[in-house]
This record gives sequence, structure tokens and C-alpha cells, in this order.
Amino acid sequence: MAPEAPVSDESEPGPGGFEVVYRDDYLAVIDKGWDLVVHPAPSHEGETLVEMLGDELAGGDDPERPGIVHRIDRGTSGLLVVAREEETHRDLQQMIRERKVSRIYTALADGRFRSRTGTIDAPIGRASRKRHRMAVNGASSRPAITHFEVIEALRRESLLEVRLETGRTHQIRVHLEAIGHPIVGDSTYGGPERYGLERQFLHAARLEFPHPRTGEEMSFTAPLPADLALALETARNPDSL
Repeated sequence: MAPEAPVSDESEPGPGGFEVVYRDDYLAVIDKGWDLVVHPAPSHEGETLVEMLGDELAGGDDPERPGIVHRIDRGTSGLLVVAREEETHRDLQQMIRERKVSRIYTALADGRFRSRTGTIDAPIGRASRKRHRMAVNGASSRPAITHFEVIEALRRESLLEVRLETGRTHQIRVHLEAIGHPIVGDSTYGGPERYGLERQFLHAARLEFPHPRTGEEMSFTAPLPADLALALETARNPDSL
């Protein structure tokens, strides 16, 4: 039986907002809305998650992104962990480097896959002609590894569970485009515009890691936001269009 589309309740963060799903003295776990930028950047005008959280964040050498140990693209919703003090920031960064933080995404990719599972191992760097894009074997490429599993085959798309082994900018989006299966709604990387989506169908659905201070195994899930849940339901029933 195909998995049911998870539907968020009324407390889901709006596109430009966020929800704190866990907080202690050392860290917080955030469910980010898709239209919210994580930290300030020269190309962005408007309030960011870092500015909204303010003194809640601490750690790291960059004054424009205190407490940030990993990020989620604008246009992508879901979970990220942030630090609230220096030692935790340092430890979380080390845990990410050692691949002790599990970051699992839900994606709707164009087309049908030949195999149910796979790994994309291809370095990513800045695209040479379009600087807002990243590319496989682009400038100053760094190793990038993405694992995927097809959890539901639809008529025109495949619903994927995607796990990051590394965390390069736009990694999932670039890797899926490179194998000919761009994410639905991702116009930057050739994804088809379907189901009325205003952004890419990509959601950081699960986050798991040992607490850097207590060692407790932490696990969080964020259901699909309403726009993605509706798009998935429509993709399952294309005759209803």
C-alpha cells in the first residue's frame, strides 16, 4: 500500500515563518517555512531566521550567522538544528563532519527511476555561467554524496526519501538534476512547474542526532506542509486536474 500523504495541522509555520519544535539551554530545533532565508546574504533583502531568533543563537566565528551549523535553502521547508552556546556549536559542527547527524528529506522528482535505491557521488561547485546555480564538477568543487530511496512511484513522478551524507549548497537539487530527475517545482534546476507549486517540492522531514551535551538520541519529524501535501495528492490523482 502506498504511504498516505502526511498533512500538517494548523500550527505549521507559514511560508515566511518558523516554529521552535524543541529548545533547551544548548540548542534548538526549528521547523522553517519555505520562504524564509536562514541567514543574511548580499543577494537577500528582508528578515532572516537568524535575525528573528536574535539572542536565542550563539556560537561560531561569523557574526552574521551565529549558532548556524547547517542551513536549508529558501524554497525548502523543514527541520534544522541551531546552537545556543559556543561549545555546542563547535560540537554540532564536528558531528556533521563525522556524519553523526542524520538529515532526511522528502522530494518529488520528475520521472520514474530504474532502481528503487541509489547513491549519487558527484562533486559540486559553483556553475561557471550562472552564479546563482551550483553544478556537478563546477568551480572549486567539493565532494558530495546523496542517498535516495523511491518510496512511491507515481504516473509522472517519484516520491523519494533522500539522505544527505554531505551538505553542499543545493546538493539534493543539483544531484537529482544531474541524473535526469529534477525536483518538481524547481525552476532553477529544470524541474517542471506542476500542481500550482510556488517552490521546489523538497522538505527536511526528519532530523536525528545524539545530543552533544547529554548523549541522548534526539529524533524529530516534520509532516509535509499543506502546499506539498496537496501537490502530492494531486500527483496521485492526475485525472482530478
